Amino acid sequence: MSVVMTMHWPEITSDLYQAALSAVRWEEEPPQGAELHVSWFGGDGFHVVDVWQSQEDFERFVTERLDPVVREKLGVTSNPVVEYSPLNRRFVAPGVTGASG
Repeated sequence: MSVVMTMHWPEITSDLYQAALSAVRWEEEPPQGAELHVSWFGGDGFHVVDVWQSQEDFERFVTERLDPVVREKLGVTSNPVVEYSPLNRRFVAPGVTGASG
C-alpha cells in the first residue's frame, strides 16, 4: 500500500534544496518506489509531501542517496520532522508536470 510522507525541515533553504536536487538527481534518476514529490517553502521553512510505494522505499532513499549529500556534502546537521500516513486516494490531473510557473 502506498504511503504519504510529509516532511518539515526548517534548516533547508532554497539554495540547499537546489544543491541537493542537483546532486541527488532524483528527477533524472527517480528513486525506487517514488510516486510523487511536491515541495514548497513557507514562513517556517521547507515542506514536502511525497507519495511512496512504501515507507521502506523512502527510508532506503534517505539512507542511500539523500543523507550522504545533505549531511556530508552540504553540512546539514538538523533532522526533519517526518510523518507517514496510508494513502487513501489519488487522481492524476492531465497535463500537470514539472516545476511551478
